[in-house]
Amino acid sequence: MPQNPLFADRTQAGEKLAEAIHNILTQQTIDSGVKPRTIVYALPRGGIPVASPVARLLGCPLTIEVAKKISHPKNSELAIGAVTASGNVLWEEQGIFRTIPTSQLQEVALNSAIEQAQFLQVQLDSACPQVDPKGATLILVDDGIATGMTMAVAAKSLRTLSPAEIWLCSPVAPLKLLPWLHQWGDRLIVLATPKHFLSVSHFYSEFPQVETSEALKILNSEF
Repeated sequence: MPQNPLFADRTQAGEKLAEAIHNILTQQTIDSGVKPRTIVYALPRGGIPVASPVARLLGCPLTIEVAKKISHPKNSELAIGAVTASGNVLWEEQGIFRTIPTSQLQEVALNSAIEQAQFLQVQLDSACPQVDPKGATLILVDDGIATGMTMAVAAKSLRTLSPAEIWLCSPVAPLKLLPWLHQWGDRLIVLATPKHFLSVSHFYSEFPQVETSEALKILNSEF
């Protein structure tokens, strides 16, 4: 168990995040006199248990936006980019692939990530409601942001759907990453921004892998 965790588990983190989002939406409605139409998008699978309390409190649909990291061919733990199931790609800005002699390995890594994303999309699609993102406020939720690559590419993908706004929402993210994240969304909501960031799991007492069966059960729940 991590020392001094911020959250008990993903559900508790989601409940706290839901309150923060709800408060901002409520104030926005008071200020503008218009209540925005909202849709919650979870980054599966870990983002789904966090997004569920958000969708429940807002009384809006919960669906998914699948994004996977593109792993370095020689180091699977190293993210060199990210891609969505729909094929939107974002490469890591440091240009790690400059050390690789050919682009063939880059293509292999990209194709592998796309296959993973599309496979997960197929697994979860049947539990997702039909939504109309055009003109809506899209609440994009994950259980934590480490590099920001999957969150950013997911926002990039959602931007093509012509929403009114995209909100990037997470229980925790590194403080140094916030300026970079701001460019991908219209609003950034993060509950904790520690300077020293080891991993997302470090900030949870319980952080098991979310199985597909659990993800489907949550998505099939009535709100």
